[in-house]
Amino acid sequence: MRKAIVLVALVCAFAVVGSAGAAATTTTVNVKAGEFFFKLSKSSIAKPGTVVFAVKNAGHLAHDFKIAGKKTALIQPGKTATLKVRFAKAGKYAYLCTVPGHASAGMKGNFTVR
Repeated sequence: MRKAIVLVALVCAFAVVGSAGAAATTTTVNVKAGEFFFKLSKSSIAKPGTVVFAVKNAGHLAHDFKIAGKKTALIQPGKTATLKVRFAKAGKYAYLCTVPGHASAGMKGNFTVR
């Protein structure tokens, strides 16, 4: 009887761990930054979850990338940075470069979580 209880407990524990791992999805979005644009490899995700934005500065000026209250450090020309963002609900999330004048010159857009 005791072995049966232990076996049932182990099966339940593995089921919980397995379902938690399946629900946690991470999407990588490559972002190319330049004067004065952002080009994202994906402009949306199908459902709320975690997105890692891999930002490469292909321009000649320093840029950053801000979305959902999070921001990369200033990225020098030719360098890269990553930004991990957890989107808890569906919606449109504005992104932009916070260097003065860059967003108004075109370094902005919206990322959609469906």
